[in-house]
Amino acid sequence: MDQHAQRHGARAARSHGTVDVERGATANAHTPERASGMAGMAARAKRIPPRVSLPIITALAFGCFTIFRTHTDGTKGGPAMLYGLAAAVVTGVLGLMVAHFQSSMVTETRALAYGALFGASIGWAYSLGGESILKSCAFGFTFAACMFVVALYIFRTHRVREPHGEHRPHEPHRHHRLPVATH
Repeated sequence: MDQHAQRHGARAARSHGTVDVERGATANAHTPERASGMAGMAARAKRIPPRVSLPIITALAFGCFTIFRTHTDGTKGGPAMLYGLAAAVVTGVLGLMVAHFQSSMVTETRALAYGALFGASIGWAYSLGGESILKSCAFGFTFAACMFVVALYIFRTHRVREPHGEHRPHEPHRHHRLPVATH
C-alpha cells in the first residue's frame, strides 16, 4: 500500500505518519510541500535576491542607529521610535530605488548615488544628536566622499559582477605576426 501511495504522490497523514489512501490523502505532484521552521525560512531567504534584501537590512540597521542617536539628544520612547521608523522607511525606499536602477547607471554615477544616499543619511542622523547644521553637513559630505571612493573602488575592481559589463573593456593585445621569410 505504501508503494502504491508513493507512486501516485500520496502524502503521509500528519497525525500518525502513515499514508491514508482510503480517505484521499493524495498530493498534487506539481506543488512541493512547504518546509516549516528554520528550514522554511532558509528556503524563502534563498528566493529573495540580495538586490532587495541588502537595502532592507541596511535600512533596518540605520533605523536602529537613528533611535540610538535620538536617545543621545534626550528624546525618549515613542518619538525616538518614530524617528527610527521614518529613517528606516525613507532610506529603505531610496536604497531599493538605487539598487533597482543601478544596472542602467555608469560606474561613476552609481558610486555617486550610493555616496549621496549614505552621506545624506549619516549627516541627517548626526544632526539628530543636537549638532550644528554646518558640522552635520561637513560630517555628511565627508562620509559621502568616503562612500563614493569605496564604492568606486569596489565597482572598478569587480567588473565581472557589474550588470552592464566592464566599464571600459580593453581588447586583448594582438601580436602582429609577420609572415615567415622564405629564402
